[in-house]
Amino acid sequence: MSELDQIARRYARRADRVEGDRYSLLRPEVWQMWQERQRALLRQLARRPGRPADWRATEVGCGAGGNLLDLLRLGLAPAHLTGIELIPERLAAARAALPEGVHLLAGDASTADVAPASQDLVLQSTVFSSILDDALQQRLAEAMWHWLKPGGAVVWYDFTVDNPRNADVRGVPLARVRELFPGCPPGGFTARRVTLAPPLARALPAAYAVLNLVPWLRTHRLVMIEKPARP
Repeated sequence: MSELDQIARRYARRADRVEGDRYSLLRPEVWQMWQERQRALLRQLARRPGRPADWRATEVGCGAGGNLLDLLRLGLAPAHLTGIELIPERLAAARAALPEGVHLLAGDASTADVAPASQDLVLQSTVFSSILDDALQQRLAEAMWHWLKPGGAVVWYDFTVDNPRNADVRGVPLARVRELFPGCPPGGFTARRVTLAPPLARALPAAYAVLNLVPWLRTHRLVMIEKPARP
């Protein structure tokens, strides 16, 4: 069985285990995680050159389209957005939620039909932690880097520590992120700790803001990985 087939099976197992509303924005821990990440991301994007209306962006593992909807609200044009998704049910949900102008692709993102040097932003959110094969991780990272324009950036959001309760995922430490994108110069790599450990956030949502003041309780990293403007 290929790694892609195994990823699809792992997602199906996860869907069977997870309560239907665990990721609903109406849950207090979920909206606090989302708002924290959005604030950190918007601070980074505000420093990018140009206007959002002119940016082109692709998301690897777009799921039901939530992050692409956020980019639309930011001002990106539907025709400038591409989402790639392996799981057919998630892709169908994205198609139902997003404007027709958004380009959606099915299957293996590492071989997706995205033009080289065409994207201002390439995003991934908790995709690499679901890929247990090092070679596939590397192929996907190389494809993402290949799609970026000079001066463009990969927007990376993922957790860095293993989850002892879930063998279907593994944390991606910052050293591995740097290894995946060797073309990024030291000054082009910006990482920020975000997201209170989800089990703790679910158990104590009212204390999210206080607990999140402790850096080592934040399990995820938001990373901007910038491609040099000139070779």
